[in-house]
Amino acid sequence: MQAELDSLNKRKVFGPIVITPKAIKPVGYKWVFVRKRNENNEVIRCKARLVAQGFSQRPGIDYDETYSHVMDAITFRYLISLAVSKNLEMHLMDVVTAYLYGSLDSDIYMKVPEGFKIPDALSSKPIEMYSIKLQRSLYGLKQSGRMWYNRLSEYLISQGYTNNLICPCVFIRKTTSGYVIIAVYVDDLNIIGTHKEIHEAIVLLKKEFEMKDLGKTKYCLGLPIEHLNNGILVHQSTYTEKLLKRFNMDKANLLSTPMVVRSLNVENDPFRPCEDNEEVLGPEIPYLSAIGALMYLTNCTRPDISFAVNLLARFSSAPPKRHWNGIKHIFRYLRGIIDLGLFYPNNSKEGLVGYADAGYLSDPHKAKSQTGYVFINGGTAISWRSQKQTLVATSSNHAEVIALHEASRECVWLRSML
Repeated sequence: MQAELDSLNKRKVFGPIVITPKAIKPVGYKWVFVRKRNENNEVIRCKARLVAQGFSQRPGIDYDETYSHVMDAITFRYLISLAVSKNLEMHLMDVVTAYLYGSLDSDIYMKVPEGFKIPDALSSKPIEMYSIKLQRSLYGLKQSGRMWYNRLSEYLISQGYTNNLICPCVFIRKTTSGYVIIAVYVDDLNIIGTHKEIHEAIVLLKKEFEMKDLGKTKYCLGLPIEHLNNGILVHQSTYTEKLLKRFNMDKANLLSTPMVVRSLNVENDPFRPCEDNEEVLGPEIPYLSAIGALMYLTNCTRPDISFAVNLLARFSSAPPKRHWNGIKHIFRYLRGIIDLGLFYPNNSKEGLVGYADAGYLSDPHKAKSQTGYVFINGGTAISWRSQKQTLVATSSNHAEVIALHEASRECVWLRSML
């Protein structure tokens, strides 16, 4: 806790203790204790954070814009494939107390934390009448993430980096030997380039911010990254094992496919909606929790279960027992291939390639078709989707055009990223 207070004082977050102005509603505070883990899910350090209770802030008065650009899983996979194919290095840096660098865009007062000394000249009145005017953004405030991103963005752009409106979390600077990339995920900065370019970027960042060097990127966005002699492997084996134990499926029988073969007879389709004579699962069956956990897995590293998860997610509001059996079927499939992930081979010459397809009337109960696409860079998938179409396709050709439209939109974004 003392280390946190020292950081706050070092960044000059707190202004003087004053009597709270009229019509001002100071925000509260809270101490939050966090365990930080590494790629093996091991606790590497414990942190204490003094956070503001931003839920009491009033929109239009205490804050305006709050959105902050961060790297998503698709962007990260794209950058991994780029680094491997171009034989570049990936280096991870952590900005110490990043939010404290941001300047506030409005006057924010916070209640005086317990233990703060009140000046003798003000000690005659109850402590509830006093507050601290914040000089910089603090964890918990609605706009803190945006203020930090703006601060970092202004500095990088002033140093010759550029980014675009389509992917503002990626900053690029051209050099004599190529380029260096800085991808931002809150306070984690992934630097991609040659050894020399990465060193120069680190020196540049340390001039402005206090940084912690985490070395070669081995863990980012919750994804373990294994650097092998012939490429990079991204997987979620630890997460999958925890998932199976959480739902008591760690000792289940193995299956070779993520779902059963659907019947051509609509009445016998195991994925038909809940019928009137069927009982809906109660709260004791964690159907929604399982769907959410599986969606995270399929969105990060497991496109092989994408269709099955999307199909079962449609019945989240009223799932019968046979849909829960479908969830357990996916778990049994995962148990057989826990270590499966995305492998990006070295020096691949394959560029960005996309494939799109449609399943006409794949949902015969709603007369809807299915869109599916995957984009590959360097020989490995970086973006994929399996989703029921919102329009009713009038023919198989119509369904294909809808799928191609969605894939084209994704392609435009991917091509504009770098």
